[in-house]
Amino acid sequence: MNPETLAEWLKGEGEPAFRAGQILNWIWKKKVASIDGMTNLSAALRAKLAEHFRLHALEHTHTQGSKDTTRKFLFRLHDHRYVESVLIPANPALYGEKSDRRTLCVSSQVGCAYGCKFCASGLAGFTRNLQPSEIAGQVLAAEMLSGERVDNLVFMGMGEPLANLDNLLAAVSIITSDWGLHLGARHLTISTSGLVPQIQKLADHPQQIRLAISLHGATDDVRGQIMPVNKKWGTAELFGALDYWNSKKKQHLTLEYILIDNVNDSLEQARILAGHARRLNAKVNLIPYNTVEGLEWVRPSETRCKAFRDILKNAGVSATLRLEKGHDIDAACGQLRLKQETEEGIIEAPMKQR
Repeated sequence: MNPETLAEWLKGEGEPAFRAGQILNWIWKKKVASIDGMTNLSAALRAKLAEHFRLHALEHTHTQGSKDTTRKFLFRLHDHRYVESVLIPANPALYGEKSDRRTLCVSSQVGCAYGCKFCASGLAGFTRNLQPSEIAGQVLAAEMLSGERVDNLVFMGMGEPLANLDNLLAAVSIITSDWGLHLGARHLTISTSGLVPQIQKLADHPQQIRLAISLHGATDDVRGQIMPVNKKWGTAELFGALDYWNSKKKQHLTLEYILIDNVNDSLEQARILAGHARRLNAKVNLIPYNTVEGLEWVRPSETRCKAFRDILKNAGVSATLRLEKGHDIDAACGQLRLKQETEEGIIEAPMKQR
């Protein structure tokens, strides 16, 4: 809840509006574990809150720690489904940020309906959208578990963020507000597989949020092999939406491009990608494919990846090759959650697909 809606509820209970600020301060600043812990509220008010509201922190069930200090957290939700978040240590190559930053990769859905061919999130299909509290709660939980302040957020974990846009923007309000987690909107990046109408809607949103596009193919024939969403909104429509975004926002776009051996890593694709990126004034983030059990894709050699990057750089495009962090901890989106829910019999083991 935000201060206005909570104050309105308090008014109906005969309580002063300023209590809303106290309650939200307990939750988002002091990270209280229970309503009973809100000690500056009367016993009567705490009883009312307990009767009408649920204060349910995400249940941390597992952490995988990586050699490069990347950590993946697995959280159980109130309905016993799972989501995961990844805390990524400082990396000067990640979105061009300084080297003293900690980035949290946050989930927006349980599962995913978009079926990107490289991703574990959609292997067991889509279950449900996350609520705003469950999205923002991942940040709160990660900070408590790590003892570190999260400097940057990337909504590119499990799920398609723009398919849950209303809840996502409500979570962004919590995350960026003074009464919430107080993280500047410019430190938030939303990644999408290319939902054109929602990109346009987000472009009209007043906050200066960053946008990353899961492109993974510079032409329709190549992208269509990897991104089923390309059948609904092809590259021409997608790039048109990105032109609209550029007309509304100041931050540079980022084009995410996972390099898959003999699928999208040809040097011709690099040359075409360079033309798109140069016209859009976009940065390109190259990521060698992260192996996912159940999928048959292969990551290219490091030499091949560097050759692809060098074509972009030689064309004047800002391009980084992220020899990705967390490769030793099942860091591909949805991979740890998929293992856990399969072990518990919540979902059946997915069939291999290509």
